[in-house]
Amino acid sequence: MTYSSDFHSEFLRRLDTRGFIHQVTDPAALDEAAAKGVVTAYVGFDCTAPSLHIGNLVSIMMLRHLQQSGHRPIVVMGGGTTKIGDPSGKDEARQLLGDDQIRANMASIRRIFERFLTFGDGPTDAVMVNNDDWLSGLQYIPFLRDVGRHFSINRMLSFDSVRTRLEREQPLSFLEFNYMIFQAYDYLELNRRFGCTLQMGGSDQWGNIVNGTDLIRRIDARDAYGLTTPLITRADGAKMGKTAQGAVWLHEDQLSTFDYWQFWRNTHDADVGKFLRLYTDLPLGEIARLEALPGAEINTAKEVLATEATAMCRGRDAAEAAAATARTTFADGGAGEDLPQFATPTPVSIIDALIGLGFAASKNEARKLVAQGGARIDGEAAGSDAALVAPGQKVSAGKKRHGLVVAG
Repeated sequence: MTYSSDFHSEFLRRLDTRGFIHQVTDPAALDEAAAKGVVTAYVGFDCTAPSLHIGNLVSIMMLRHLQQSGHRPIVVMGGGTTKIGDPSGKDEARQLLGDDQIRANMASIRRIFERFLTFGDGPTDAVMVNNDDWLSGLQYIPFLRDVGRHFSINRMLSFDSVRTRLEREQPLSFLEFNYMIFQAYDYLELNRRFGCTLQMGGSDQWGNIVNGTDLIRRIDARDAYGLTTPLITRADGAKMGKTAQGAVWLHEDQLSTFDYWQFWRNTHDADVGKFLRLYTDLPLGEIARLEALPGAEINTAKEVLATEATAMCRGRDAAEAAAATARTTFADGGAGEDLPQFATPTPVSIIDALIGLGFAASKNEARKLVAQGGARIDGEAAGSDAALVAPGQKVSAGKKRHGLVVAG
């Protein structure tokens, strides 16, 4: 969906020309508000793990562009809604977490946003809040009477997040069914507390966002808007951020900086321009030049993408170190010190080394990799399950995953 010829505000022009916009509830009114003054907008993030992943990065980048164009972002940590679980885009209910785990996850996730946003007390400084501050104190009967009466079951059943689960005859608990009501209430609270007039999120959040704008209009008779991003997919059709090895985590605690850099470096040729627009701050003119590089020169653009995206998430020094490690590993045949490491005091089997480095999830998977010739020690095929790896040697799984066995 393209709106760029109609937008006057820097914020919406920026989002549109970089490929962020899928749906907007009232494009003209939102554009006018963003052109006239400061818009306060939020995105919510539930605390289901110690780190967010690349699937969350588009929403984080939208908040970054919002702030860079002179508006105020709110990061809503779902300390309350994580206790329920969002059914959107899910085939089954999430595992419910205890309060201690939710608090620990929230504290860990907070660090990510400090790399993308500027927090403070100024008119466009970012704010971080926890929706448990208002959700856990709600009284059930008054909440049903004052808020629940504005929701139609017929309409809620029509939303994709609910309809898909029912069509597949997969259970949808009453707890999850309430999620969209609580998310709408979040928007109402943020509108009242901070003057927030825009909620943003992925395309699977459209129904939840519209519920919020409707609730604000019905209860407080105020205008509020919603904006969603398209589903980001790779050229091979896979959902962005999903790999055979699992989620691509934003925290270095969950994924090494080298592996994060390497994920971006492995981008398909056809995705380079799109990902440069979405996941870096590079000017559009420079992106156009990079994505037009012919033949093998497109690899230069991939390295720029990897370094810029990693610098934003992990810091410039870490990104440059990962790039240097890649050059040492692939171009010079060496073993860079930033590669994933597995510490052992004595030589271990190639099977244990593959598992220890995270290249295989089980012994069966590791044996299969060896049998197919995909496991190598210092560049040579492992040959058999009995092959030993000593501290100081490099282990490779396929052409793109490399790690070091170190003394320890």
